[in-house]
Order: sequence, then structure tokens, then C-alpha cells
Amino acid sequence: VQIASRISTRFDEREASLAPIVALIARQYREQPGNYLAFFSSFDYLERVLAQLQLRHPELPVWAQQRRMDEASRLAFIERYTHDSQGIGFAVLGGVFSEGIDLPGARLIGAFVVTLGIPQINPVNEAMRERLQTLFGAGYEYAYLYPGLRKVVQAAGRVIRHRDDRGTVWLIDRRYQRPDVQALLPAWWQIGEPASAT
Repeated sequence: VQIASRISTRFDEREASLAPIVALIARQYREQPGNYLAFFSSFDYLERVLAQLQLRHPELPVWAQQRRMDEASRLAFIERYTHDSQGIGFAVLGGVFSEGIDLPGARLIGAFVVTLGIPQINPVNEAMRERLQTLFGAGYEYAYLYPGLRKVVQAAGRVIRHRDDRGTVWLIDRRYQRPDVQALLPAWWQIGEPASAT
């Protein structure tokens, strides 16, 4: 598990994050070709990074989750991951491809998890945060941080499915360096030194 500590994926810094994320994905793929999944917090973010990657590295094989996919389209997405294939699939964090799929061995050798998966700020989540703050004194953690990191761990879990599996997970956001965030990640993860994305 590697942390891309120089990249901020906060909403107001997303534009600046595009080029470093593209550079990181391309570098990792070139250093270790194989099958990868790249997870994003929204379709908009996914599409912006994908467009930049295709512009700067048109030779890289990529495919993406669509906003509305029927069962046949979802199956076709998964079937691209064979023991002999190579490429990068783009998907939404918390969506159908970030949990409940099994791609053992060479079918998936790595994942990029962009952002902490924190739920969108809206009136419902804010009401929940306020209530949880009153009840437990940790409203932000219960309403936003814990659910977000649960999605991150589920997505990262696509890489290691069996005892003999090996792979690389990139956690892309400087907030992954925070001790309170790292304390919520699985204890068995071997987190490497924070790495640059360039």
C-alpha cells in the first residue's frame, strides 16, 4: 500500500490533481503492466482524469464504468479482466465494481483509490452529523470519515482475494498520511513511505 502524499483531492483542488494522478497511474502501469482498477468519488472526477490520461497516454488500454450500465455491460467490464489481459478500468468508489467482485491472481494486480470516499455534504448527511455529534461527540467521523474509509477498504480489497495474491494499492490523497486516518485502515496493510506522484 502506497500513499500519494503530494496530491490533494479536496473538491476545490481537483483541477490541480488531474495531471499528478494521470502521471502516477501511467508510471505505475509502465513499471508493472497488468490489470488495474482506478476508483473515483464521482463520475465527473473519473471522466476528467480518464480524458487527461487518454490525451497524454493514448497507448494505455483503458475502459470505464458508465453512468447507467445494464447487466450485460457490467459483465463485459468484468470479463476484460483475464489472466492474460492488461489495462486500467475506471470505476466509481462505492459502486458495483468496488465490492462483491472477485478477480484473483493476475486478473487484478493493483488499484488506485482516489479520495477518502467521504460522502457528499448535503442536508441529510449534515443532519446526521449534527445528531451523531450530540450523541457521541464525533459527528464528522460517524457521518463522513468512517463510511468513506469503509468504501476505500472495500475497493482496495479487490486486489487481494486469496492467500497467494500480491498487488499494489495506491491511496491518493495527502490526508491518508494523518494518524487518525491510518488508524482506521486494516492493521495488516503494509503501508510504504509516502510517495510523490511525479
